[in-house]
Amino acid sequence: MEQYVGLDVSMEETSMCVMDATGSVIWEGKTETEPTALVRALHRRAPEAVRVGLESGPLSTWLWHALRSEGVAVVCVDARHAQAALSMQINKTDRNDAQGLAQLMRMGWYREVKVKGLPAHADGALLASRALLVRQRCELENQIRGLLKNFGLRVKATKGRAFEQSAVALAAKQPVLGEVVRALLAVWSSLRLQIEVLTRQVRNEVAGDAVCRRLMTMPGVGPMTALAFRTVIDDPTRFRHSASVGAYLGLTPRRYSSGEIDRMGHISRCGDPLARSYLFEAANIMLGRNRKANPLKSWGAKLAKRAGFKKARVALARKMAVVLHRMWLDGTDFGAPMVNV
Repeated sequence: MEQYVGLDVSMEETSMCVMDATGSVIWEGKTETEPTALVRALHRRAPEAVRVGLESGPLSTWLWHALRSEGVAVVCVDARHAQAALSMQINKTDRNDAQGLAQLMRMGWYREVKVKGLPAHADGALLASRALLVRQRCELENQIRGLLKNFGLRVKATKGRAFEQSAVALAAKQPVLGEVVRALLAVWSSLRLQIEVLTRQVRNEVAGDAVCRRLMTMPGVGPMTALAFRTVIDDPTRFRHSASVGAYLGLTPRRYSSGEIDRMGHISRCGDPLARSYLFEAANIMLGRNRKANPLKSWGAKLAKRAGFKKARVALARKMAVVLHRMWLDGTDFGAPMVNV
């Protein structure tokens, strides 16, 4: 008889519920949150398992790949959709959640999450770590500027060694600030060096990737944007239409339509915020700094005259994402004839 399994994963232990096709619970229990322990429990308690469900979360990628490699028919369920069903239960327990997940597997009332490959997660960790260091460097720069500004000392240099030298020279005029500024600059300098290390790693990764090099043929798209886009999309064939990429990245407006009310809101901001910010920056470069004419820039310039520069940048970022996806699928550079997207 077919069996369906729900796994409620926590850091140390995982609650497991095995259910048959009629909805009767065959076995409930807990096991260690380790792939080998889970596979052993599944082989023993659910040898006829058709679907094994777990919610998306911090450990879901690791467990999903490990269970798949052992031939387990594991399904990663969107945690938000699962929560809507599990919240109907009166008591919130790991046991009840596992039973609810098993019921979702049996009935098929779930939305499966596309689990990215481990290389994509590694590239995502690289980009996220670099972005974190950049934010911390900017915070330190603003802190140093603010401390000096209280004493009428203004740092005019904007970046690099010039900023450090200017801050040191100004702090020397106020002995009270000398030690404080030097301590902050020591951390700032260390961050700057580590950012350069991660930046070189990103460029090396992009240089050896044919997809990223193709994406970079579009004006405004640099190594960060190309790698972020490739990492977020991972598998371009999972999108039936290229236009869906804009919504996936949160670059399409929300819509509320009910009765006589039909209004458009701001962009949804769903999906990966880092990739969205890089695309927005790429659109800004294409509209403002890039001097060569191209169909996308002309489209964005016309929209800017009609709707304003800010809205045009957001719309152009969405359009760029759609075109990048089509370039990836078709295996063509940006200079190739444009398709209707």
